[in-house]
Amino acid sequence: MSNNIKAFIFDLDGVITDTAEYHYKSWQKLADEEGLFFNREINEQLRGVSRMDSLEIILDGKELAEDLKKEMTDRKNAYYQKYLEKISKEDILDDMESKLIELKEQGFKIAVASSSRNARKVLKNLKISDLFDTISDGNSVENAKPAPDLFLHTAEKLGVEAEECVVLEDAESGVDAALAANMIAVGVGPDDRVGKAHLVYSKVAEIDFEEILEKI
Repeated sequence: MSNNIKAFIFDLDGVITDTAEYHYKSWQKLADEEGLFFNREINEQLRGVSRMDSLEIILDGKELAEDLKKEMTDRKNAYYQKYLEKISKEDILDDMESKLIELKEQGFKIAVASSSRNARKVLKNLKISDLFDTISDGNSVENAKPAPDLFLHTAEKLGVEAEECVVLEDAESGVDAALAANMIAVGVGPDDRVGKAHLVYSKVAEIDFEEILEKI
C-alpha cells in the first residue's frame, strides 16, 4: 500500500509545534474572569476542537447569548495571540523540520491541516511556511474535526486522492477525522487518546517515516 502514498498531512499543534500550554493559559484566564470551572483535565478535552466548541465544553451546559459567547471566544483568542508572539523556530518539536525537508526531497507532497485559525501565523513565526505545498486552517471549511472535511479539502488542494494521504494527528478528534476521510492515520501521543490510528508513536521524536511507509 505504501507505493500509493503521495502526501503527508500534518496537524500543527502537538505534531509540528506545541502551543497547547498557551491555549490552556488563555482558556484559564477567560474562565477565571467569568467564574467558570476549568482545569487541565477539561483542557485535554479541547485538543483538536474548534474555539466555539471548546467554549461549549467549558460552559458544560450553561446557556449564554450567542453574541456573548462570540465575545468570550474573541477574548480568549486575543490572549492566545499575545502568547503566539513569543513563538520562534526554536519551538519546532524535536527534529520535525528535518523530517519535513526529507519527505519533500523524497517527492512527497506535504501540508498542514489545523483546526486553528492561527495556523498560518504560527507557521510564519516558526519560519517553515514555505515548506508546505498547502495550508488548511480553521477558516478553510465549515465543519471542524472530527468531520473529515478539513482533510478532504486539503487532499483536493494537493491534487491527490484521500487514499493516497497519511495524516499525523495528536488529537482523538483528528484521528477520527482522518479515518472518516479514508486516510491512513498516524497518532502521536498516548493510546487512550490516539489509539484508533493505524500506527501510534508516543512522541514526535519517535516518528519514523520509513517505518510508516513499510507498515502501511
